[in-house]
Amino acid sequence: MTDVSGTEDEGAGPATPCADPLGDPFLAASFAVPARPATFLRRDRLVRHLDQALLTPLTMVNGAAGAGKTLLVADWATGLDRPVAWLTTDAVDQGPGMFWAYLTQALHASGTAVPASVGRPSDAHHVDHTLLARLAADLSTRDRPVIVVLDEYDRVSAPEIADQLEFVLHHAGAGLRLILVTRTEPLLPLHRYRAVGAMTEIRGAELAFTPEEAATLVARHGLRLGVSAVRALVERTRGWAAGLRLCALAALDSPDPELYLKEFEADRSAVADFLLAEVLKRQSAPTQDLLLRVSVLERFCPDLANALTGRTDAEPLLAGLHRANAFVEHLGHAWYRLHPLFGEILRAHLRERAPGLEPELHRRAARWLRHSGFLSEMLAHGMAAGDWEFTANALVEELAIGQLFTGPRSADLAELVSRTGPEAESPAMSLVRAARELSRSDLDRGLPHLRHAEESLAADDAPGAAAARLSWALLEVLAARLTGSPGRAEQAAEAARHLRTEVPEHLLDKHPELNALTQTHLGSARLWAGRFEDARAALSPVAGTTGGAATALPREESLGHLALIDYLNGWPGRAERKALAAMSETERLSRDPPSGSGIDRMVLAAVAVDRNELAQAQSLLDAAADSPPALRDPVTEAGRMIATARLLLARGHPRAALEAAEPAVPADVVSPWAEGQTALVASAVHLAEGRPEAAARILRAVPHSHPACTVGAARAELAAGRPDVAMDLLDGARPEGRAGPAVTVRAALLRAQAADGAGDSATARRHVGQALLEARRERLRRPFLEAGPWLRPLLSTEPLRGLGAGWLTPGPSSAQAQPWAPVVEELSGRERDVLRRLAQMMSTEEIAADLYVSVNTVKTHLKSVYRKLAVNRRNDAVRRARELRLL
Repeated sequence: MTDVSGTEDEGAGPATPCADPLGDPFLAASFAVPARPATFLRRDRLVRHLDQALLTPLTMVNGAAGAGKTLLVADWATGLDRPVAWLTTDAVDQGPGMFWAYLTQALHASGTAVPASVGRPSDAHHVDHTLLARLAADLSTRDRPVIVVLDEYDRVSAPEIADQLEFVLHHAGAGLRLILVTRTEPLLPLHRYRAVGAMTEIRGAELAFTPEEAATLVARHGLRLGVSAVRALVERTRGWAAGLRLCALAALDSPDPELYLKEFEADRSAVADFLLAEVLKRQSAPTQDLLLRVSVLERFCPDLANALTGRTDAEPLLAGLHRANAFVEHLGHAWYRLHPLFGEILRAHLRERAPGLEPELHRRAARWLRHSGFLSEMLAHGMAAGDWEFTANALVEELAIGQLFTGPRSADLAELVSRTGPEAESPAMSLVRAARELSRSDLDRGLPHLRHAEESLAADDAPGAAAARLSWALLEVLAARLTGSPGRAEQAAEAARHLRTEVPEHLLDKHPELNALTQTHLGSARLWAGRFEDARAALSPVAGTTGGAATALPREESLGHLALIDYLNGWPGRAERKALAAMSETERLSRDPPSGSGIDRMVLAAVAVDRNELAQAQSLLDAAADSPPALRDPVTEAGRMIATARLLLARGHPRAALEAAEPAVPADVVSPWAEGQTALVASAVHLAEGRPEAAARILRAVPHSHPACTVGAARAELAAGRPDVAMDLLDGARPEGRAGPAVTVRAALLRAQAADGAGDSATARRHVGQALLEARRERLRRPFLEAGPWLRPLLSTEPLRGLGAGWLTPGPSSAQAQPWAPVVEELSGRERDVLRRLAQMMSTEEIAADLYVSVNTVKTHLKSVYRKLAVNRRNDAVRRARELRLL
């Protein structure tokens, strides 16, 4: 009989009822622990975590559809040495009475005895509190806790069931271990359990397969994939278990599984069927519409989503989708993104459901993003909408043209600009096109666009014209730099200074890169003109900025140009420090492809030649050749030719050196220092081939305004047998008071050679000693190797032998001074990891697999290791590291 409370008493019915409160048989499948497929992969890290469920009252395994939640818990439960009451809750949505009837039946089915005194519900929609109290009391007396798994708990939506479950869990104490497998956050006071450490949680991020686990999983499906292919698959699926399995199954039918997994169309696969059925179609019509519309975005916030839907309800919908693990990922600060595969499928579904809507969504997104200040993203959507004029005008009016050079997505922006239609001919569009071409040093294409913009802006009095003219001035200074036109650069920079007063301050503050780029280009043009101090005045403030990514490129470029000035003035140590600082900017931002001129490597190569570190110099020049710079200006081209020629001279190839230095650098004006350096190389070639008169004649035709040329001329005159003329040149120029040690050491050695030739050995030794003291600080070896055989006897006498020992000549305990430079900077921990595996003869792919990183990441670390060790080959890196005791 049934009491008035709706609970059957202990004297009625069998101990194990066989029907639910509606009188229907219990569905046995609801109590069965799911079977694992043959391809199931047991992941020990998750099993170990799930073992904590035996120690905490509540455990929640929370993840998206197909994340592997159920199979994980089923595998764990099967491996236990005690019964587990399993209930799949999809069949118990009629109400609390039905839920508790099925739960008590799950306990019976698992072999967990429940006293008849507890009773069972007789009303599908109601359960008496007495039953819950009796059940909790019974559980609390157990010697071993009862383990209950509620699978698909997200289907239990009634708040009263959550309250009742919390009551039983709380009062059962140590007698119950409740495990919820769910797609959503359950309506339980989870914060209380978290606060006291009484809860075990496994969420989506932990459920995601690692590349190593994914490789094992696809192998169980019969696929053998390379490391890079597995990593690409994991990236695309975000380690989603169902996605990996479905992709692996589909790839089995392809003749080239790796190619299939790289190129497959997600919207035409079993993955699409799964996500559309399990995620999209479960949502309400407004939510489906929201998901389809935001699929055109890389990321979105509620306001942006509202702009695309025309509604105002995006905030609660997005928050709910994230809580429900509906493949909407929360990025923080109210920003979200779709799972990559889900996004692909939704975009394809959008095109089928609403043809022609996609461009309009991109247009709406572009306008919202511009208004909100997200210019790089605005550009992508403006271009996707085909709205060229809007996009170009926004870029120019917002004074963001510099982002085509310096922004974190500058390469992407330039690529998007390349897609502009030919019909766009506004001044803004011409400026954007000019910026793209000039950023690649393409003057033939860039200058016509720049001239068209200039002509159009001359008659433009619109309010936004000042920003466009300032953008033009920046590009004009860059064009002048690239063409070697210092006068044009000065005029354009002066125009920029005036235009800055006409542009709103808030725009200038938002785009510090504009002025930094202008000053850098101006400094380079001044350097080409030989106006070193004026160049330094333009470059130094930029090099000293502390800005972020926006000014990183001009900082790097300015430091590199300042390094070249120091090198040309004979200060190799200063040049090296600035060049290394420039390279650290490049490495810190990992810009690929490169955005600057690569002048830093060229300077370091030239310094290495002066130190007779020829292998290092060659390595640096090779690295520069392997990574061609985006900006090819006369300064860098001349510097690279001179560094190459000096290296060839040092290696005993005078003819090749002359050929390397002879080609004229295309420029509107001749650079005095480039002309002088070329003449120095040519003079040195003639001296090396025994033609001192020709060497002297070449340098007589060059103005001796630069100390290095004066010293070179004195060297040629001395070799031609005219020591008085040589000394007059040195005395007249007095390079010792104007230049650095790379010049003054050579001047001192010339004075020593002249004194030695005159029989004044004391004066000769004094000048050699002075040269040794100055050179030792900078490790300058080339001047002594160039000096000739007269120097060797002097270097073997005291105290000169002691001054040269250990760095120039063999020391007491070394057969030969090692011409390696010290490590540029300390290796990071991960770089040491890569280096150790390099020493074990592991390939790049093997290192990547061993360290659980991508092949590209290993290549980046290798480049950094090579740079820091001043080598360009694997074997050299290992040998160098052993010499420095890094291995």
